[in-house]
Amino acid sequence: MTAARATVIAFVLAAASAGRSVVAQQAAGCNDAPADPVTFVDVPGSPFQALPSVDGCWIFVSMPGRAARGAATIGVLRRAGGKITVERTMPIQGNPTGMVLTHDGRTLIVADGPRLAFVDVDKLVKTRRDAVLGYLDEPAPGGRLGRIYANVTHDDKTLFVADENAQTISVVDLEKIRSSRFHASSIVGKIPTGTLPIALSFSPDEKLLYTTSQWAPKSLNWPAECKREGATADTTSVNPQGAILIVDVERARTDPAHSLVGAVPAGCSAVRLVLSPSGDRAYVTARNSNALLVFDTDKLRSDPGHARIASIPVGTAPVGVAVVDNGRKVIVTNSNRFAGSSNDHQTLTVVDATKVESGAGAIVGSLPAGAFPREMRVTSDGTTLIVTNFASNSVEIIDLARLPLSPSKP
Repeated sequence: MTAARATVIAFVLAAASAGRSVVAQQAAGCNDAPADPVTFVDVPGSPFQALPSVDGCWIFVSMPGRAARGAATIGVLRRAGGKITVERTMPIQGNPTGMVLTHDGRTLIVADGPRLAFVDVDKLVKTRRDAVLGYLDEPAPGGRLGRIYANVTHDDKTLFVADENAQTISVVDLEKIRSSRFHASSIVGKIPTGTLPIALSFSPDEKLLYTTSQWAPKSLNWPAECKREGATADTTSVNPQGAILIVDVERARTDPAHSLVGAVPAGCSAVRLVLSPSGDRAYVTARNSNALLVFDTDKLRSDPGHARIASIPVGTAPVGVAVVDNGRKVIVTNSNRFAGSSNDHQTLTVVDATKVESGAGAIVGSLPAGAFPREMRVTSDGTTLIVTNFASNSVEIIDLARLPLSPSKP
């Protein structure tokens, strides 16, 4: 048996064992609260995303390669007894950014620039050199897909990948990829989007997928309403608003090219989108509007002109967004990415989700952050928020039961 075939068989067996634990039984103290409500952990690279394992004992950190800052890696951080330590890094080909775990917790799927990477979680935490199961490469015009985000259906059968530079979302048959040795033939097709698609959020019943496009598709003929990002004196409108794009998931499994079922304006440079626990609200960061936008998801299709509930002014160039406290609070990262330096510390804005209609009045305070806070994830037990500070090379751990709020400074 060839090594390649053995790898594929291992992947198939792992996927078939969805009911089994991905790593050893949760070690005592993995989810213990840290001594301080906010802790910064230095990492050996610029962290894009920090993704906790299912049991909360590990944090996987994607660190794209940057000039003079080393090669691309996946960092492995251990959580135990209220402390977080950097255990190791694993070199990875490509440009790792957004990641998702399969629902059995066994496989880490990485949006990896021109490719997709599939990593065995158990081997990753055990320092095995063969942790990378394989890469899916795909020929692309210009060679620049710019894969940046990924999400997988609950049955672990279909993978959606935001191809930021190609203006598409790739739909991948995960069952086929396991039998094709990670061949591009497992790609079902492409969902057309506007410029720079990023977010990938499923409705609770997984019938719909919500994505964002920083600028609306040209086919919609929306007027130019947004200035160039980073511009200060020049306020000339050069781009249309960004969009929430709505995808029919079942249709996308067989006919991705015709699976878009709706588009709604979402401010200037719509980037991230998350849903409330019940799925009734969508929270979108409009980076070039310096705002958090709130939408009624029922109206996104039935009455798109009245779907927007609120616009909340936050800090400069917001990016990441997370819903915490069982949906009662929303936290936004203020990246200031177009003006800050690695020495500048930014903030996170905390919003009362029950008061969003009051706009700025919904803001309850701010939290400290490093430079260019980018992505956020909540641990599965809902107690801890993990933030990546991309420009200051740190991962931030926040105890959600002890938020040290300061007066907000948007």
